[in-house]
Amino acid sequence: MVYVKTLLRRADNFMYIVKKNAGARKAFLVDLVNEENYQELAEHENLDITAVLTTHHHYDHCGGNEGFRRQFPNVPIFGGDERVPAMDHPLKHNQEIEIADLKIRSFSTPCHTSGHICYFVSDPSNESEPPVLFTGDTLFIAGCGRFFEGTAPQMDTALNKILKVLPEETLVYPGHEYTVANLKFAAHVEPQNPDVAAKLKWAQEQREKGLFTVPSTIFDEKATNPFMRVVESEEVQKTVETNDPIEGMAKLREMKNNF
Repeated sequence: MVYVKTLLRRADNFMYIVKKNAGARKAFLVDLVNEENYQELAEHENLDITAVLTTHHHYDHCGGNEGFRRQFPNVPIFGGDERVPAMDHPLKHNQEIEIADLKIRSFSTPCHTSGHICYFVSDPSNESEPPVLFTGDTLFIAGCGRFFEGTAPQMDTALNKILKVLPEETLVYPGHEYTVANLKFAAHVEPQNPDVAAKLKWAQEQREKGLFTVPSTIFDEKATNPFMRVVESEEVQKTVETNDPIEGMAKLREMKNNF
């Protein structure tokens, strides 16, 4: 099973260590939040770091790239935007690569930023195990990123035409710990949804214990994420006063911005 270790950086940013399994040495990192000693991290975690994957160019997701490059001058840094510091391996939509004995497919999901990439990771030697998805600031648990460089149609495409159709067991790892706030908004939008109420209670309990709320799954997001439920939920449609997915997406984002 694909092994993911979640590391908290800053107040709510996630960086991830990804390996084929818990005992593997070969690994890659997702979203280097801070300047830090990555050689020390590799030694502490017993890693051979073979690549860095960056979701987008915002500093809280790539602030460590240039320092990493100085420490590991020959390790590739992947991304989808020329603004990503130290990136030397640009990726396009649906491009497949293999790193650390894992298969990675890049999904172009422009909106939060114009060059945002999500990464779909699977173990080619064990296709029965659930794949994992690193979504940066496109898909959060029960939410989505702000439309800084894009539009509602772009976010609808990203969430509901690209990510929503992935296998339901796919494990979702976003860029931030925003789950409780997002589920409170989801409960406001769809107050009769029992899945939202149950997950909000669980998420609050996790945070009270000092635990993370990642990963989610595509199955859970389809059941609880209002940005993925405009078409399915009459209650969401009533809240946003439309059953049009694009109009609904735009209204939900405006509501969330002011929630």
